[in-house]
Amino acid sequence: MNPAAAKRDHHHLLTAARLAARGIGRAEPNPPVGCVLVDPDDRVVGWGYHTACGQPHAEVEALRRAGNAARGTTAYVTLEPCNHTGRTGPCTEALIKAGVKEVVIARPDPNPVASGGIQRLKEAGIAVRITEICPEAIRVSAPFAHRVTTGLPWVIAKWAQTLDGRIATRTGESQWISGPRSRHTVHRRRARVDAILTGIGTVQHDDPMLTARNVRLRRTAKRVVIDPKLETALDARLVRTADEVPTIIYTTEAAIRQQASARQELERRGVVIRHVPAMHEDPAAVSLEEVSLEPVLRSLVAEEDVTNVLTEAGSGLLRRLFAGGLVTEALVFIAPKLLADEHARSCLTGWTTERLTDGIDLDLIDLRRRGDDALA
Repeated sequence: MNPAAAKRDHHHLLTAARLAARGIGRAEPNPPVGCVLVDPDDRVVGWGYHTACGQPHAEVEALRRAGNAARGTTAYVTLEPCNHTGRTGPCTEALIKAGVKEVVIARPDPNPVASGGIQRLKEAGIAVRITEICPEAIRVSAPFAHRVTTGLPWVIAKWAQTLDGRIATRTGESQWISGPRSRHTVHRRRARVDAILTGIGTVQHDDPMLTARNVRLRRTAKRVVIDPKLETALDARLVRTADEVPTIIYTTEAAIRQQASARQELERRGVVIRHVPAMHEDPAAVSLEEVSLEPVLRSLVAEEDVTNVLTEAGSGLLRRLFAGGLVTEALVFIAPKLLADEHARSCLTGWTTERLTDGIDLDLIDLRRRGDDALA
């Protein structure tokens, strides 16, 4: 492909990716998808994105805007057009009927129910190209693809730290390491995910609400607590507002048996109680280290239809998620502050790393400024 054509593909797929991102928080459990229709003179004649689950797909929205101008165009789509009838009709048939000449796709659909679009388009005489030239167009549907292929949600590990990597003082004080712009960004993320995950330590120490405030709400995230011994207090803010915001506690079977009255009272106040496997039957012997987190995440997908999970927790839960290979994205706010205290709390502890190769390698996708903080 010549450089001019490659540049054109990248430009239009990037536009489609930015359109798709507008649907994040409303499209799920469907994938967020964007589509741009470009005529032979390289003019955009139609655009669309999947605005919400159950609403028309991106291709249909773009075709509606283009009208008769869609004939002979190239469609740039972030995900392979669907080829099945669900709440809406097949996008492949809409593209064929409109007379689209070519379809450029960033990612094939990993869902076997909806896939087959590429083959159907080719059978109808439409040229199809799959290109990885635009990483943003691939990443926008990564949570959906991860869920479909693994049965696990996309887990975003979020924390704020000082320049020397500390998330709290030695006494546990952490409010506030990051500035107001960073905290606003967190609220925006909360408004776009399906669930917010935390541990009992954070609930006891910070008494968080874990809700999105002062931002446009795209969906209300379920609040999920890992509480092996069922120690969540009845006066915790999560419990007091459980009738307004869905709240789920994962605990052990032993704790459910021995804390029957606590369970009943929590459920009476609207909290959903679920059990999670542990290595010990005695709740007194169970700690977060001995609770299996993968079944929790699989349960969130199977029982709550969750795609995206934002983790707001201390180093214990973060360590377990990283150790289990369950984290798919990290959202790190770095404040221009030094604690210079070896006993201040780190975001991750508990490993013995004698060599650099023992560490966890991450890919830096983006680096932005949020007020006085950096967001990586």
